[in-house]
Amino acid sequence: MSYRVLLVGGGLRLMARNLFDSDSLTSAGECAFIDALEVVQAQSPDVVLMDLTSVDALDAIERIMAERPTPILALDPKQLSREEAFRALALGALDVMERTPAPGPEYWHSIARRLTMLAQVRVVRHVQGKLKRLGAHEGPEAPFPLVAIAASLGGPKAISQVLRVIPKKFPAPVAICQHISDGFTEGLAHWLSTETPLRVLEATHEQMMEPGSVYIAPSGAHMLVRSDGKLVLDGRPPVRGFRPSCDLLLSSAAEAFGRRCIGVILTGMGRDGARGLKEIRERGGRTIAQNAETCAVYGMPREAVQIGAAEEVLALDRIGPTLLEWVETC
Repeated sequence: MSYRVLLVGGGLRLMARNLFDSDSLTSAGECAFIDALEVVQAQSPDVVLMDLTSVDALDAIERIMAERPTPILALDPKQLSREEAFRALALGALDVMERTPAPGPEYWHSIARRLTMLAQVRVVRHVQGKLKRLGAHEGPEAPFPLVAIAASLGGPKAISQVLRVIPKKFPAPVAICQHISDGFTEGLAHWLSTETPLRVLEATHEQMMEPGSVYIAPSGAHMLVRSDGKLVLDGRPPVRGFRPSCDLLLSSAAEAFGRRCIGVILTGMGRDGARGLKEIRERGGRTIAQNAETCAVYGMPREAVQIGAAEEVLALDRIGPTLLEWVETC
């Protein structure tokens, strides 16, 4: 099957001449930012490749996602601030990747593989249901509650909406594993710090977590938590293709924090995080999966629901308030 790609941004067609080397992608044309919505409505592409060379690109993303939602991959050539790349995600782009100064054929082949995957993203429905909380954790009491969050495609926007309602004096740290292109986690931490009153940091090895702070797993390392409240960055190989791994973060949180842990799995493709979320629930912690209707991609949360890992299945706007309620009894 071949997927149709609309290129948005001047000069992309010439630059990306190797994008259509395989049979998996065909061109749906190229247009300027100002014409993007009109062309999407007329051409119905399967996926959009957006070059972030102007703030007009952000307006185009916002209009497309409001009027004719379509998977969008944003390319960050660093002409705007890195914060603008995360604004693109907040406005609805599914993913962002760095555009190198002189991208060659291999770069465009990697972009083609990403576009092929994004073109297949569809939100699916499921029957929601509340699940009973499982057994209790045995072991030493953790020093404070912990919220551990797993997310992938569509995650930055979802995370920002959750954190936005959490006050500065939140009595738990928040540890986050977000699948994102290498080199973007520092920018993600900076952008999220403008979206929430909480302190947001890219995690460092053996860093002591503090309530009211958010820790982002950095690119190229697994992030684990210890029962003494410290973070560990682990360089072992990727787990089922991911480093950092959501499963490793959530599993370590289950073991270290037991009933004092709240696990959350947000929008994302695949299964990473579902097993770890189930471990949290089995050890007496509390667990949430985002519902299908509010997910950009209902993959990871669906897997969590199917294996019985989710105590609650909630709309995105209910997750933050539920964390505020639950943390008081952890």
